[in-house]
Amino acid sequence: MAAPMEVVVCTDSAAPLWSCMVWELHSGANLLTYRGGQAGPRGLALLNGEYLLAAQQGKNYICAWELQRKDQLQQKIMCPGPVTCLTTAPNGLYVLAGIAESIYLWEVSTGNLLVILSRHYQDVSCLKFTGDGSHFVSAGKDCLVLAWSLCSVLQADPSRILAPRHVWSQHTLPITDLHCGFGGPMARVATASLDQTMKLWAISSGDLLLSVLFDMGITSVTMDLAEHHIFCGGSDGSIFQVDLCSRPGPREQSFQPEQNTGKVFKGHRNQVTCLSVSTDGSILLSGSHDESVRLWDVKSKQCVRTVPLKGPVTNAAITLAPPSMLNPEFRPSLPLPHFNKHLLGAEHGDEAQGGGLRLQLGLHLQVGPSGLLYDAHSATVPEHSIPTVPPGAGLLSYLSSL
Repeated sequence: MAAPMEVVVCTDSAAPLWSCMVWELHSGANLLTYRGGQAGPRGLALLNGEYLLAAQQGKNYICAWELQRKDQLQQKIMCPGPVTCLTTAPNGLYVLAGIAESIYLWEVSTGNLLVILSRHYQDVSCLKFTGDGSHFVSAGKDCLVLAWSLCSVLQADPSRILAPRHVWSQHTLPITDLHCGFGGPMARVATASLDQTMKLWAISSGDLLLSVLFDMGITSVTMDLAEHHIFCGGSDGSIFQVDLCSRPGPREQSFQPEQNTGKVFKGHRNQVTCLSVSTDGSILLSGSHDESVRLWDVKSKQCVRTVPLKGPVTNAAITLAPPSMLNPEFRPSLPLPHFNKHLLGAEHGDEAQGGGLRLQLGLHLQVGPSGLLYDAHSATVPEHSIPTVPPGAGLLSYLSSL
């Protein structure tokens, strides 16, 4: 059985011929291009392996393409304001977007806007889900990093301001990037900031595990799959490798390039905007404002391929190609719904589509917006029904009443 194909998905800020390009990691062969608009930084995401979403730079909408119908006009998800960052839940059930200083959470199956979180004081710059989708992390220009429990957010009382699980306020300048490791609620989160530091946090305890000081602002950060190394992109184009499996050291460290000559990648001529690592940890991908994407051999620190683009790189990531990306006959299982711009129950704006949340009760049984318990596989509705889940109702208390 052939190994899954790794591909690179990237965008730049010029986009004269295409908005997004997909190419095979090892051969560099161009696989797909998508046209229409310019994707902003931290504004590109795959949705459920069926759609590609791109938040348009300075615009109040998100473009959506079916992965295989690249020649079609893109769908537009209208938003209440310009989208500053974007991410999707690993299970494809939710879309998160930063709009000014607020975080908007949509349910994909209905298009309902479930929650608006307003705990940042300036624009939200980064959003990421944990690998299991149980938590997400937000960071902004206000120097704050917030860790949120998705379950708590979905059960929140709409009349109260929801508190995040952790508030990390040790950065002193805007956050430029963040990366969530594996482990779900036990994951570690790396953050990069213009204050010249990279910090590593524990979601479980909220503790600061490591802080590394550099001699320049850090503009991007990522970890390899095994979390042996953290890679930090600098404002001058340098990329630094911080080892996590070396002998224990102090929690606060200073990275000295002259003492770590074998742990610096040199080649970019301008700030590094995005970083990503291949599944086996052997290849590091970097995008830069110097209008190029580079592939590096992690062991030797040598650049093995340079892909020139037409403008500063805004997004670049290595990902396993979803089956739908390689199958010309594939079509999404469900069309994207209309995404509401206002919360459920708002007296003005979009009408609510359904009266409550759609709950996944098992492999096939679901509770629909109408409140009926139905078989999602056969689409047949049994004779019995159950009450609709009102918006904001506690999930656990509701299930206990069934």
